Amino acid sequence: MKKIEAVIKPFKLDEVKDALNKLGVKGMMISEIKGFGRQRGHREIYRGAEYQVDFVPKIKIGVVADDAMTAQIIASIRETAFTGKIGDGKIFVYPVEQAIRIRTGESGNEAL
Repeated sequence: MKKIEAVIKPFKLDEVKDALNKLGVKGMMISEIKGFGRQRGHREIYRGAEYQVDFVPKIKIGVVADDAMTAQIIASIRETAFTGKIGDGKIFVYPVEQAIRIRTGESGNEAL
């Protein structure tokens, strides 16, 4: 099993969610986060005053999936979240040792 974590632009969330649903992903975790990468934030003007926004709003999506689905999920997220502009995001993949469904006690892939 793998945990796929993607940091994307907020307006791409619905598209990514729909694409993952089409693949058969049964569940995902969503968090609203703030951060910066190479772009180091950006400048904005509010009521005539310019100021630096250090942390840009992003969405973090977490999906735990069977190893066989990992490549498809990564490709789907990458294609759907792509805008071609700075700040499109990142995808991270982690190994998952065990998953246990609390309600039934199922473990491994059955818990997903």
